[in-house]
Amino acid sequence: MSEPPQIPANMTVSKLRQIVRVARMYHERGLRQTQIAELLGLTQAGVSRMLRTATTLGVVRTVVVAPAGIHSDLEDAVAERYRLADVVIVDGDDLLDDPPSLMRALGGSAAGYLETAFRDGDVIGVSTWSETLLAAVNAMQPGPRKAAAVAGRVVQLMGGVGDAHSQVQATRLTARLAELTGTVPLFVRAPGLVGSAEARLSLLRDPSVLEVGEAWQRLTAVLVGIGSLEPSPLLRLSGNAVAEEELTRLRGLGAVGDICQRFFDENGVHVDAGLGERTVGVSVDQLRGAPRRIAVAGGPRKYPAVRGAVRGRWITALVTDLSTARRLLDEP
Repeated sequence: MSEPPQIPANMTVSKLRQIVRVARMYHERGLRQTQIAELLGLTQAGVSRMLRTATTLGVVRTVVVAPAGIHSDLEDAVAERYRLADVVIVDGDDLLDDPPSLMRALGGSAAGYLETAFRDGDVIGVSTWSETLLAAVNAMQPGPRKAAAVAGRVVQLMGGVGDAHSQVQATRLTARLAELTGTVPLFVRAPGLVGSAEARLSLLRDPSVLEVGEAWQRLTAVLVGIGSLEPSPLLRLSGNAVAEEELTRLRGLGAVGDICQRFFDENGVHVDAGLGERTVGVSVDQLRGAPRRIAVAGGPRKYPAVRGAVRGRWITALVTDLSTARRLLDEP
């Protein structure tokens, strides 16, 4: 129950009654200050002072009531706990046993956030082997067209060459995000994972990849998924997934998830296992050097990876589901 207003000892009952009367006319009856002044024979400045006094005394209290499905308190609590700039939570408790539907729900919520997340001239990196990000970009609405002078870039964060069907999906994600943000797409015309360090270095020296590498150095924002050790269906189909024997080695080293094939343990500590020298993609330092790092991920299977990512400060903003957010807040 709310505490009663604290009234100064020197305030007369008649003065207090008038303050309450003015406050009710303004807040409950919807009268304008000029109307109140005319009806009560006051000046508009006097009415304005009384309304301020009503708020100061606690006679009028502003309460923000979140509609059902909006979890502002939980979003703020998770953001504060893990030092994130933004958290967006989607209701998904009824979808936890239906990963494709949860993925679409996360994508839909992410779309609204992403429509205002980017700025003129941004160099935006995107991890393109993510069906959740594809769902998000497909749900976005176009923003205002940017002038060529301030147009930025949307660049793939790892190799986008692989299985033909999967490659089309990865390319479409990058191209669509560039179209929506009025920027220029840059594609990595190479596989995401190659057989040797020498092959990777050779590809990075290719003129078509050099431009992308320069863009990785200038990233101002990244949009990523968070992967569990089990590759996503899109990544597995692409032919760029890590082999099972390498996954076994990563598990042995404590890895729980990855962002752009850069793996980390439950506390977010980078775990390499020799894969970095064979990955054609953004480096850990380049990825974590981007000022804004937005991740879209959720569901029970990905929880250890999401937890590791926020613990290790891999990301600055998270779009996730209600169950995942509650578990993150309940962590000791």
